[in-house]
Amino acid sequence: MTTSPPQVNGHRRRIPVIEDWQTLLAPVEEPAVATAPESQPEPAVDLVAEAKADAIRTKAYADAEEQRARAEAEAEAVRIKAEGDAKAAEVKAIEEARKLKLANDKAQARAIEEQAARDARIAKSNRERAEAERGQQEDERARQEQKQNEAAAEAEIAKAASTWRGYAIAFYAVCAVVALPVQIAAFWDPNAWWLVIAPLMLEGAALVVTKGAAAAVAANRPHWHYRAVAWVFAFIAAGINLKHGLDAFDPATAIGTAFASLAGPGVWDLHEHGRIRCRDGVLTRRERRAAKKAAERAAKEKAAAKLFEAERQAHLENAARDAASKLDADRRQMFPKVHEHALKLAADLGETAITPAIWKQAKLDVDGAQPGESDEILRMRNRAAAKVEAARLNKPVSTLGDKTSSQRASQIPGPKKTRVYNPPARPGRRRPGDTPKYVDAARKQASIAAKNASTEEQK
Repeated sequence: MTTSPPQVNGHRRRIPVIEDWQTLLAPVEEPAVATAPESQPEPAVDLVAEAKADAIRTKAYADAEEQRARAEAEAEAVRIKAEGDAKAAEVKAIEEARKLKLANDKAQARAIEEQAARDARIAKSNRERAEAERGQQEDERARQEQKQNEAAAEAEIAKAASTWRGYAIAFYAVCAVVALPVQIAAFWDPNAWWLVIAPLMLEGAALVVTKGAAAAVAANRPHWHYRAVAWVFAFIAAGINLKHGLDAFDPATAIGTAFASLAGPGVWDLHEHGRIRCRDGVLTRRERRAAKKAAERAAKEKAAAKLFEAERQAHLENAARDAASKLDADRRQMFPKVHEHALKLAADLGETAITPAIWKQAKLDVDGAQPGESDEILRMRNRAAAKVEAARLNKPVSTLGDKTSSQRASQIPGPKKTRVYNPPARPGRRRPGDTPKYVDAARKQASIAAKNASTEEQK
């Protein structure tokens, strides 16, 4: 470090002060220059000490300035850091407030949506419940109306049956009243007046047997013999009326009374016949005709459905046969070797067509792979996987195959590559036995790889 000379022309040189510099040492008062007689010699000045002192003062001032600048820089850095932290905290608080507001808005919107969805579900449930209740009320009203209609119909039927029964009994009584006088006249004898009881007994027997037939019908018992006996009594009474009427009266009286003897029991038997058929559920002629037409219509529909199903099955069989023929032709064209071998297998197994199992076995025998796979498909799949992996890693496809197996040396070629002798980089010549021996698994794999490589080259 060089300094300016401490004295110039015999005077002490002052250190210049730049701006507000201050020395750490107290200023040295310059001694007054006394005019000494020339005869007295000047005292000796130690220039080295002055230079060292000047250097010490300069260094002290520089250190002080450096400490002051460092302190100001640290204070400025602390201030800037504090301002940055404050601003970051403010920004963070603003961002958190914004996120909190967004979260609150989203939560409020979600709550509003959920409340709206809940209200919609409640309204829908209320509507469905109201509709269900209205439907139940309508169904109940319909059932009540149906019951009322059925009850009215049953009441009407019962009333009609009761009316018909009363008319039948009344008609029977009228016919008996009409037929009895001629029968009584036929049996009248002044000497044997008690014979008049015979017509009453005959008509009463017919009535009693008719009632027995009604009881048998009500009890669901055989009734035909009751009705047969009633008709026998009725024909006997009609025969008596007809003969005695012709003998004692005119033909009109004979025929009328005979008809009355048959009409009363006949009308009552007609009433009982209708009740029997209703009890047994016998169909009327109209119902039988309608049932016959329905059966004929059902038979026609069944025959048409059967014909349609037969045509559909025939169409499906033809379509399946055409599809099988097209599949066989496509296989013969695309896989001639596999198809030929599949035909041999089918003939050997006694099959008339190539079944899926036979085709699978033939594919395994010829291509060594399942249906839908082959060496070309596997290579294409591997290439596509390599492209996808390259796109995922953002690397070219060529660099994906740079990784060499730790179990394969350079003299073993890969598939679909010409064999290139690329010895490892080492000084000197190759010597027999300088390559480490492979383990058994690696040696077998190397043999398989070499065999596959040779097969690929032959292809």
